[in-house]
Amino acid sequence: MAETVNRSPVLGNKLFLYLTEFFAGMSVMAVELGASRLLAPYFSSSQIVWTIIIGTIMIAMALGNVYGGRSADKKPDPDRLYGRILIAAVWIAAIPAAGKYVILGISALLILAVNSNFLIWAAFAACMIIFVFPLFLLGTVTPSLAKYSVDSLEDSGKIVGTLGAFNTIGSIIGTFVPTFVTIPAVGTSVTFLIFAGILLVLCIVYFVSRRAGAVKSASVSALFLVCCILGASSSFAFWESNLTYEGESIYNYLQVKEDSRRVILSTNVLFGVQSVLVKEQALTGMYYDYAMAAPLMAGQEQPGDCSVLILGMGTGTYATQCSRYFGDMDIEGVEIDEKITGLAREYFELPESVPVTTYDGRAYLNAVDEKYDVIMVDAYQDITIPFQMSSVEFFTLVKEHLTEDGVMVVNMNMRGREEGNINQYLADTIASVFDHVYTIDVHGSTNRELFASNNSDMKDNLAAGLGKLENQDLADMMERVSAGLSAYEAGDYLMTDDKAPVELLGMRVIDDLIMDEVNYYKGLYEEKGIQGVLDSLL
Repeated sequence: MAETVNRSPVLGNKLFLYLTEFFAGMSVMAVELGASRLLAPYFSSSQIVWTIIIGTIMIAMALGNVYGGRSADKKPDPDRLYGRILIAAVWIAAIPAAGKYVILGISALLILAVNSNFLIWAAFAACMIIFVFPLFLLGTVTPSLAKYSVDSLEDSGKIVGTLGAFNTIGSIIGTFVPTFVTIPAVGTSVTFLIFAGILLVLCIVYFVSRRAGAVKSASVSALFLVCCILGASSSFAFWESNLTYEGESIYNYLQVKEDSRRVILSTNVLFGVQSVLVKEQALTGMYYDYAMAAPLMAGQEQPGDCSVLILGMGTGTYATQCSRYFGDMDIEGVEIDEKITGLAREYFELPESVPVTTYDGRAYLNAVDEKYDVIMVDAYQDITIPFQMSSVEFFTLVKEHLTEDGVMVVNMNMRGREEGNINQYLADTIASVFDHVYTIDVHGSTNRELFASNNSDMKDNLAAGLGKLENQDLADMMERVSAGLSAYEAGDYLMTDDKAPVELLGMRVIDDLIMDEVNYYKGLYEEKGIQGVLDSLL
């Protein structure tokens, strides 16, 4: 005789089963989106990272489906299913408190063991360890509920279809709510806790209705409260004790750090500075100083007469520098992340008189007809290069918005060594659109500045403009830029809207940079031991 399902009073009405399917689907998508935000500050939010997240979650769900179906056939006891959901809820609740330590621990281990594709392996390992198990448990929900809810073959199609509909609707809500509501409002950590709490309540309702599992529910609830206490205010950069601001937006992890000389914005806790304000109103010592050559190249009588558009405004470092040294210029910016613009006004002295439009850079160019003397493209960070702002079509659009002698300046933040690296692709693509292209490497960093124009006199204009500069520090800087510019010899590495593998190309460069650092510390360890490594870090 077939074993009968152990029924709970709440299971007498199939609505509770449908609600279980709904909340399980919602939580899976919420965890997936939370995973992308948990990993982004450490590994970026590129398509590669998203691929790893989606792939590992699908592995977990597939294994869960198989196990859940077999388990339900072997022993159709709903207590087992809701026990699994209870464990998944606690695991998800623990992610904010423990996840960052797991990520850094994995990175520390792999950085000594992996010789290539470090970020791929580290992100994959982190996903497997942090997210596969709870989502495997949630993957058991659908086949188990199908077993518990189907009474006869006559209505099996209808019931399974209804379960699928509830799962899909839950997944839709679990996609939109974290992105547009919880993550911007309360952050990634609390988002994990919210959806873990929903699963916990669902299970408590079930076990209370069964008049069983009281001890189990109480114990799990206590663990959940501990996770809430430890993880609610969790910091991604937990080793930092003096951050001025740490938060999240729809697009980015955001960190503002301040000392006596500078204010810095970073969108990645492990590497990279996206914007900087020098308090004593001096040059930044970064690529922004090199980009100051663009207004001098544009051929205006005075560089302050130039109109400037900045795509990727950030906190307005370039706008602030231009205004300080060239006077009251006509500057406007485009920044997709409105929260960064707010930080720019609050911490980086970006004046209200400089308009900033919250929009995608390319979409903005499609929407306006104005022409500019200088367009700065500064929307690239680590490997999260927007492919739509790296193609022939995009740079053609930029050229159409430049005046006759206008100049585009592009910050390329990863110098590659091998043939066909990301900067070579970008430079070749730009050279296919503009007649004259010059590049210069930024001293002491991996950045490279590129200047492009159809004006054959752009370099001569820079040399002639040196005498117009009143600030000696800037004049010296521009003289170094003028002497260091190299005419770019174009190749055939082109990117188009149809084919722009920016993530893979960027990953290769970052891999080289990481390996350079690792080899340095390996050599230090071999020479001076662990104490030498610690001394270099402190």
